[in-house]
Amino acid sequence: MRHSEFIDLTLERDVIERAAATARDTAIRAGQLIHSRLTQPLGIRVKDAGGDLVSDLDLGAEEIILRDLRRAFPHHRVIAEESGELRGEPEWCWFVDPLDGTNNLAVGLPVFSIGIALCHFGTPVLGVVHEPMTGNTWSAIRGRGAAGPHGALRRQVTPRPPGDPVLAWLQGYPVGRTDTTAIALRLALETHSRRLIQLWSPLLCWIMLSRGLIHGFVGYRAGLIDFPAGSVIARECGIEITDFDRTPLPESIDDPSSEVSFLAGGPVAVDELAQLVKSVVRKPEPPASL
Repeated sequence: MRHSEFIDLTLERDVIERAAATARDTAIRAGQLIHSRLTQPLGIRVKDAGGDLVSDLDLGAEEIILRDLRRAFPHHRVIAEESGELRGEPEWCWFVDPLDGTNNLAVGLPVFSIGIALCHFGTPVLGVVHEPMTGNTWSAIRGRGAAGPHGALRRQVTPRPPGDPVLAWLQGYPVGRTDTTAIALRLALETHSRRLIQLWSPLLCWIMLSRGLIHGFVGYRAGLIDFPAGSVIARECGIEITDFDRTPLPESIDDPSSEVSFLAGGPVAVDELAQLVKSVVRKPEPPASL
């Protein structure tokens, strides 16, 4: 290794170390704001045609996070759920979901989280998930393992009878109620599982999977804003993430505005899910030749 390469790697590690500390601290501060205002009237409104919601708590938490990130890393690019893109140098890009689970909050269900991730040339290198209701924080640095509230996070898989898993399901907001693929997938997953969790807070599903509390996670046309934070933690806990054809999903995010369909779990669970999905999602037949 040349001396210049060593310096570059050292600088990258320094950035990631400082970024990890900043992300954890700001997620906790944003979570404290959310928790402190839960008993106050919530200003909630529909923000798009897909029915997604935004609240004053989303905006307040995002303001804290963006201020902290821009103060610590003024030249980094940021993509935030509510504010959109804040331009910066392309090498480093933050993904911020200030309140993952606003739809739950709107109906009084205390299931939501905060997600922050940092990507280096498109590859997630850092993920932080904070749960305001419990004060728990989970994080991971790529290649260095994951951590939870009580130290190193190691997946302890919940035993299950063969063919009787607990699964999580996620579909993107643009997916309509009449989407035949989504309907068929949900039905197949419900039929072949002990329980199908539809949490409306995918970051917490990633944490449940990483801890071994559930056995698999299926996403259909999911948005990417909270994918990096959850996936980097899951991968550091040994979770496989593939597309519906069982091909490993690339870690790099080329287009932050795109959608992703995925299978996630241990190798056995992903094999089972791939077979199940294959029986439901059939590729269109090529047109008959004349």
